Amino acid sequence: MKKGLLIVLSGPSGVGKGTVCKALMKKVQNVTYSVSATTRQPRLGEVDGVNYFFKTHEEFRSMMENDQLLEHAEYVGNYYGTPRAFVEETLAAGKDIILEIEVQGALKVKEKFPEGIFIFLLPPSLEELKDRIRGRGTENEVVIDHRMNVAVEEIALMEHYDYAVVNDEIDLACKRIESVIIAEHCKIEK
Repeated sequence: MKKGLLIVLSGPSGVGKGTVCKALMKKVQNVTYSVSATTRQPRLGEVDGVNYFFKTHEEFRSMMENDQLLEHAEYVGNYYGTPRAFVEETLAAGKDIILEIEVQGALKVKEKFPEGIFIFLLPPSLEELKDRIRGRGTENEVVIDHRMNVAVEEIALMEHYDYAVVNDEIDLACKRIESVIIAEHCKIEK
């Protein structure tokens, strides 16, 4: 059986990773969404086991100590990580899996899975990114400024990715990512 593709989608906070991922899942067949674990508080409407596995700091530390995470990172005071078994089982079953994770986590995954497909999602501009973060209404200006500083640092790490996709319009961003997936499946070495 042909092994699935590990597709890693990341970019700065507020760029629209979740929105693009959700739209992509409706358009592309045979792609499974990898649910990450986190210690951050759920946002309005988020569901445990669907958007994230919400964990306490103690639960998350136990997962780290028992090597149950493919990667983990601390971001703005909270931990995020990818449960290892789910990813490995999905790939072995021949299904593609998409990881929607922060840049730190993506670079750690690249160390363990260099054959993965790494896609960096960019905002149309930094000003647009700031407007999107502010529009969430979940962070104060100090946190927003911190996120913007982190975003500039993360964009500088884009050179470690295979592809860059601008999220100017959700449908266009999805079409670009879908094209990448199709092309990767058509590669001779796959």
